[in-house]
Amino acid sequence: MGKTGQSTVDLNSPTEVKQAVPFEELDPVAPPAHEKKKEEPPDRGSWKGKFDFLLSCVGYAIGLGNVWRFPYLCGKNGGGAFLIPYFMTLVFAGIPLFLLETSLGQFTSVGGLGVWKLMPMMKGVGLAAVVLSFWLNIYYIIIIAWALYYLFNSFGSELPWQSCDNPWNTEKCFSNYSLTDTTNLTSAVTEFWERNMHQLSSGLEEPGELRWPLVGTLALAWVLVYFSIWKGVEWTGKVVYFSATYPYFMLFILFFRGVTLPGAIDGILFYITPDFNKLITSEVWLDAATQIFFSYGLGLGSLIALGSYNTYHNDVYKDSIIVCCINSCTSMFAGFVIFSIVGFMSYITKKPVKELAASGPGLAFLAYPQAVTQLPMSSLWAILFFSMLMMLGLDSQFCTVEGFITALMDEYPLVLRKRKKVFILIVCFISFIIGFSNITQGGLYVFKLFDYYSASGMCLLFLVFFETVSISWFYGAERFYKNIEDMIGYRPCGWWKLCWMFFTPLICLGVFTFSAIEMTPLTLGRYVYPLWGQVIGWFMALSSMVLIPGYVIYMFCTAKGSIKQRWRKMTTAQEDEKPSGHEEFTHTGSVGEAPV
Repeated sequence: MGKTGQSTVDLNSPTEVKQAVPFEELDPVAPPAHEKKKEEPPDRGSWKGKFDFLLSCVGYAIGLGNVWRFPYLCGKNGGGAFLIPYFMTLVFAGIPLFLLETSLGQFTSVGGLGVWKLMPMMKGVGLAAVVLSFWLNIYYIIIIAWALYYLFNSFGSELPWQSCDNPWNTEKCFSNYSLTDTTNLTSAVTEFWERNMHQLSSGLEEPGELRWPLVGTLALAWVLVYFSIWKGVEWTGKVVYFSATYPYFMLFILFFRGVTLPGAIDGILFYITPDFNKLITSEVWLDAATQIFFSYGLGLGSLIALGSYNTYHNDVYKDSIIVCCINSCTSMFAGFVIFSIVGFMSYITKKPVKELAASGPGLAFLAYPQAVTQLPMSSLWAILFFSMLMMLGLDSQFCTVEGFITALMDEYPLVLRKRKKVFILIVCFISFIIGFSNITQGGLYVFKLFDYYSASGMCLLFLVFFETVSISWFYGAERFYKNIEDMIGYRPCGWWKLCWMFFTPLICLGVFTFSAIEMTPLTLGRYVYPLWGQVIGWFMALSSMVLIPGYVIYMFCTAKGSIKQRWRKMTTAQEDEKPSGHEEFTHTGSVGEAPV
């Protein structure tokens, strides 16, 4: 990074750099006749309500990870002690990156590809984010389809996973959770998950048939996503008032129900009691960092897209701090909801809380459904939980799709903005069709493959590292700080600039290295993925990562002139004829130059 900084300074000399001039100050010159006829792209839209952006960011950032991953990590990694590495990572990397992405969007008023006009050679970061969000859009919505399947099955006097009297149950099924020895038995909940919903095959090499009920719920999920974003951000801004607030109502209802259950206090104590000895293990710090990167939705271009619809003088700094605080507080509150239920299950099964604590789909589709079967009015609690799960996933999903759509529409505004509704429909339909691979009888194995490789922690960390370095060292952290000051009217705390330059890239690099070292062959239960399956996984992972160095090489090879001239072209911000969102945008020169 030091060398990069040095080369940045070398370019900043009066002979090599032309000072930028705001386009408002340029002498008005009559445009040529052919330019008068040049077609203007349709307006890209902007947030209309005061809280549209704030609620969209809250809805996007607060997703399934807050409910099913954070509480588990907290309980597993020393309870209250886990909050130390969690909040340190939040302050050193989470908030700085969240502010960086939303500010980038607001300053340039374009999506995740267009922002790299500030540093043309790093456009590969934007391309990588588009590929990552494409993969994520395909498999994240599968969880919503599962939640809808469980939700529809909850409408009945008795839940279908409550007993062993169903056609899909085996002789080894049990539904009495107070049994002490269940070694050779399978719970009714597990049989519903494996034998009813998935009709699970023996492995990746046996895809089996499509599960048509899941095709139906996946289609419904994509219809909901489409109609959440089809009219643009003005419409989406109205949708998030419901989709972002509904999960909170459900969390509060489930919280008050949970804490009144017998044994709830044991679960909550397990969740919050600190075990500081855990802090000496690297795994705890790794878990804290990956949780921050995942739960804040960094590196996918969605935050850039959401920020790009702001007015130029919106206080994006204040908004970013508020969203980050809400996100982390929600995670901690969800822990009380989840562990009160886990404590109750410990009371019923007479097993220790540690054994029952689960993460991911295991918590949402096995542990919680098992708990609600022990409650009076079990169908009601199942409906509340799975509707909350569906809404948590839905706004994260449609904001990620929005980020993907915005990046492409801003790249090709004349072609795509006129046909916005049709283009969104095509993207949703293609993603829906590719998603079929996740809803066959062997679909769970494919889902795990997508989850482990395509938008994995390693891919995100690789992308975020280059994103941070591009702005803080190539474009210039001080220069971008002045851009933010120009937007919001005051200078943000200097701490964030320090993070962009040193702490955040170092954390990304450290966690990426640890993740690479500790990466093990993929398994699902006792099933070990074949080599060809892992090769497909690595292809998905590298499909985004190679674009960053690949684009730098491509631009260097296609640029004309000497090496110095090529470097200048690669690192000089491109000037727009007319910035897309605001008149206040100031044209920028090349690397290391202070703005006008």
